[in-house]
Amino acid sequence: MIRSSAVAGTFYSADAETLRRSVQGFLSDAPQCTAVGVVVPHAGYLYSGAVAGEVYSHIRVPEVGVILSPNHTGRGAEASIMCAGSWETPLGKMAVDEALALAILERSQLMQEDSAAHLQEHSVEVQLPFLQVLGTTVFVPITLRAIGFEQCTAVAEAIAGAVRESGRSVVLIASSDMTHYESRDAATRKDRLALDRVEALDPQGLYETVRQQCISMCGVIPTAIMLLAAKALGATRARTVRYATSGEVSGDFAQVVGYAGVIVE
Repeated sequence: MIRSSAVAGTFYSADAETLRRSVQGFLSDAPQCTAVGVVVPHAGYLYSGAVAGEVYSHIRVPEVGVILSPNHTGRGAEASIMCAGSWETPLGKMAVDEALALAILERSQLMQEDSAAHLQEHSVEVQLPFLQVLGTTVFVPITLRAIGFEQCTAVAEAIAGAVRESGRSVVLIASSDMTHYESRDAATRKDRLALDRVEALDPQGLYETVRQQCISMCGVIPTAIMLLAAKALGATRARTVRYATSGEVSGDFAQVVGYAGVIVE
């Protein structure tokens, strides 16, 4: 199966050379680390590309990216994984790592092999051009609906076990935007509450804070799972490398979307 791009020409350029230059423009010669996991935004590159680029600039190129995304379309299973095929962007095809995907699937009772959740889901897709430019050639797409924290823990255990057994360099990518359509002051305040829990490596605290404070962080489930799995794989610290809002681009600070870039080591 080849999953064609759903958002080329809207979230990023449909022209290969323009897209490559765009991604390269967001990357810098920052000091690099071996990341276990990251949080990266998934809006159109005009708005969130600089934050995403800051994250990808700081990490050593992994062999595999396991991309955990929220389900914006409502299609497919609660926890959907694709285990074969490739995804196409203007930069070419990127293959699903079948061995790692199947290893994750075999360890999880909740996860289902499913393509419906992925066909129009932008939050996995917008990560791929960054990985392609960096040189990562394979990935695993996982798309998640709203699930309970115990289910998050079980999914994280499946991912951590499969990654550990693979013996390969893998980065867990939680694709998430932060607060949606509130004033910049309100968004910044709420997002700081969530990021405090991420930086404390406190996935349950993040899960509860987002709900208690009504923070519209669309990727809270992917981020909680990433943190759980990263800790199981030995991560000991997390740091926010960049935070911004859409207002810095649009000039509208009355209703912004927040974007955070976090590295977990």
